[in-house]
Amino acid sequence: MPKLHEEKVNVLKKPEWLKIRLHRTAEYADVQRIVRDHSLHTICSSGLCPNKAECWSRRTATFMILGEICTRNCRFCATLSGRPLPPDPSEPAKLAESVRLMGLRHVVVTSVTRDDLPDGGAAHWAECVRAIRAENPDVTIELLIPDLDAKPDLLDTVIASGPDIIGHNIETTERLTPLVRSRARYRTSLDVLRYLSEKGAVAKSGLMVGLGESDEEVLQTLRDLHAAGVEIVTLGQYLRPTLEHHPVAAYITPEKFDWYRQQALDMGFSYCASGPMVRSSYLADEALGSVRLKRQVSAKA
Repeated sequence: MPKLHEEKVNVLKKPEWLKIRLHRTAEYADVQRIVRDHSLHTICSSGLCPNKAECWSRRTATFMILGEICTRNCRFCATLSGRPLPPDPSEPAKLAESVRLMGLRHVVVTSVTRDDLPDGGAAHWAECVRAIRAENPDVTIELLIPDLDAKPDLLDTVIASGPDIIGHNIETTERLTPLVRSRARYRTSLDVLRYLSEKGAVAKSGLMVGLGESDEEVLQTLRDLHAAGVEIVTLGQYLRPTLEHHPVAAYITPEKFDWYRQQALDMGFSYCASGPMVRSSYLADEALGSVRLKRQVSAKA
């Protein structure tokens, strides 16, 4: 009984700005068919992303490799948790062909966390990047990787495959990390991002708000990310997948998201996407141009 009472207290009414109209077009159906026919997984579906209809209608999708079962069980995430199957050796080729059939110019690839694999899946990541590049030489490739325990050799394997952007999400503030992230450490994530940046990669990260953080905690997280060398950052509203997940503490207004964005840009980030419906891969192709331009300006200075 106490648990039921707690749930009632924590279920907040969703504001109007979070209510979206689904528009499933012919392009949406085509993307759905390609994903299904190649037995691929997307975080769009597994993560219950609210932007799925819009993105698929724009012929963009975030592919999820290494299966659909995660070895971790974060309290904010809708992805299945349990004992995953071995990696599919045909996945890199299927992924590369899907990118070609969809006519993508920018592809985003993420994965479940595979703590069961000796290399965390790093070699499979690299194979996927090389396969995409071989069949789609003009496409830009963005990765959203797990922490790989911040092991330099595993991160080097991913970096050496040559993606254009490598992201790793910090997800939330340092105080809230133990409450919502399974077997993950805030400082480990910063170590991952710092290593990526030091190796010359374009480092990207994202966090959710509405989990119970304060404005100052958000700003401190942004400072930590910038100090680690992150160039691209995203902020979006946390939406509770089910009643079994961490409750929404607050719905953040669009105006506050605009304020967060300005604060991030003032800190020196090359690009910041901040809004209630923003997810780490939403309109991801826009960010790379901003980073490249800023790097060119810095090189000339």
